[in-house]
Amino acid sequence: MPSRSRPVTDPARARFWERPAQWMYIMPAAAYLLLFFGYPIVKNIVMSFQQYTTTTFYTGAAPFVGLQNYSKILASDLFFKALLTTVLFTAGSIVGQFALGLAFALFFQRRFPLGGVLRSLLLLPWLLPLVVSGTTWKWMLDPDAGVVNAALRGLHLSSSGIPWLTGTSQALVSVILINIWAGIPFNTAILYGGLQDIPTRLYEAAKLDGAGPLASFRHVTWPLLRPVVNVVLVLGVVYTVKVLDIILVVTGGGPAGATETLATQSYELSFQQFEFGRGAAMSNVLIVISLAFAIVYLRANRRARNV
Repeated sequence: MPSRSRPVTDPARARFWERPAQWMYIMPAAAYLLLFFGYPIVKNIVMSFQQYTTTTFYTGAAPFVGLQNYSKILASDLFFKALLTTVLFTAGSIVGQFALGLAFALFFQRRFPLGGVLRSLLLLPWLLPLVVSGTTWKWMLDPDAGVVNAALRGLHLSSSGIPWLTGTSQALVSVILINIWAGIPFNTAILYGGLQDIPTRLYEAAKLDGAGPLASFRHVTWPLLRPVVNVVLVLGVVYTVKVLDIILVVTGGGPAGATETLATQSYELSFQQFEFGRGAAMSNVLIVISLAFAIVYLRANRRARNV
């Protein structure tokens, strides 16, 4: 009985249809990125070179002014003060979030009763909207009716209370502490996941060699956790330099501009003074600073690994 022959697929025809099929999968995601990310970025860059004000919405006229918007914000005394505040706010937040996040991640690496429940509860600050968190902390830190000062007075640690939100030096510390509280869950979750990928046999081998907890952390945990640490620090800086919700809700940039950052200044220029061109220029400066830090840090870390 003659065998039935199978249809032979033309390899050239299969390769011809393979590329269009690949593009069909990519196009929806590419269109989404171009529409919701690419267009706003390009529009913001173009706007930063225009005199874009409220009259533009009626007349449509937005004349190009070149680098005038950038020169105005860079020549302002408020810019360098806001830049310093941004650096202090970012550095303090990142150090606190990372240190406490790593401590919690190492703590939860040990198995104990209700460990999973406590890890879940630790995620609550991350799940809450920052506006809600900021409003709650503003009430707690109120100099007169806040529960923090009430507790300090009850414990006889302070007779008049601490001006958490009204003192020029205390206000910046307050928003840094609030941002640390909000960022601890993110750091803990990412670092805890990185710790789970480290093989336990390495710790057992280190213990057999006589290494204690500190030596095991230095020679086993930290080297293998560094890729995750890089991701946490870079993302932490990128997220922190543009923090707006907490500062606006808690202090509004005050008192006397003590908590005014580049992000809040960009918001003020755009939505309070309606200088959209200068606000766009300020936000672009913020983007450049974030990208510069990420590139420098990643290159320095890559160079350190190659040594």
